[in-house]
Amino acid sequence: MRIRISHATTYHYATPPKSVTQVLRLTPRNHDGQYVVNWRIELSQDCQLHQRDGAFGNVSHSFTAEGPFDELSVTVVGEVDTQDTHGIVTGTIERFPPALFLRDTDLTEADPAIIAFADDVRDKAGPETLGLMHGLMLAINDAITFDTDPTLVTTTAAEAFELKRGVCQDGTHIFLAAARHLGVPARYVSGHFYREDDAAAQDAGHAWAEAYIEKLGWVGFDPTNGISPTEAHVRVAIGLDYLGAAPVRGTRYGGSGETLTVAVNVDQVGRPSQSQSQS
Repeated sequence: MRIRISHATTYHYATPPKSVTQVLRLTPRNHDGQYVVNWRIELSQDCQLHQRDGAFGNVSHSFTAEGPFDELSVTVVGEVDTQDTHGIVTGTIERFPPALFLRDTDLTEADPAIIAFADDVRDKAGPETLGLMHGLMLAINDAITFDTDPTLVTTTAAEAFELKRGVCQDGTHIFLAAARHLGVPARYVSGHFYREDDAAAQDAGHAWAEAYIEKLGWVGFDPTNGISPTEAHVRVAIGLDYLGAAPVRGTRYGGSGETLTVAVNVDQVGRPSQSQSQS
């Protein structure tokens, strides 16, 4: 499948800043089942864009835009060819042993409720790791209602689990907390998901998890959709949690009244539009 993606992040400032520095993790890499056909980054301000490889092998870009300005936009546009690998991830850059991804973070620490939840899943699914991770994914999909209102980027796994509501980031953090409690290395993945329901326009990117399975390696699990990643998933960056794989992070010097809008479009190249298919 060839997937076309555009991802625009726009900042508006009531009082113009003197400068803004941003780190971007918006560019996917090639690996088995994923080939980047073309990709570009566009900035609304005239400044230098620097590329480097992050610690986890993510493609990172950084820039500093000198103000004053009342708006700053970062847009990525590109196409990626994908194939279904049944969730198994190979051909990626791996700089650390899987055991590193047993490390808890502030966003993924398991509280007693998540521990009890994970132990119950293990009792039902059994100790075999692959089946256990599938059982965990489905249990989270059943327990957590997708809702964009109640959580923030700083919401922890424990807070989201108590609410029983949240977005893909929250379900992924709960998966990481539970998997690590069960002794399974697990990591956060940021990327995109192509939906076949004519909803190409989306409010944000997507997130899911990868767990390390002996004899298989890293395998993806998408708690939000209750599936392992397919050719509809485009993998962009990994981390211990959202903060390590966030698409855009940065700082502002001066200015005030910052507001943020995000517009994402994920569509299949060559797919007839809804109007064409109904004609």
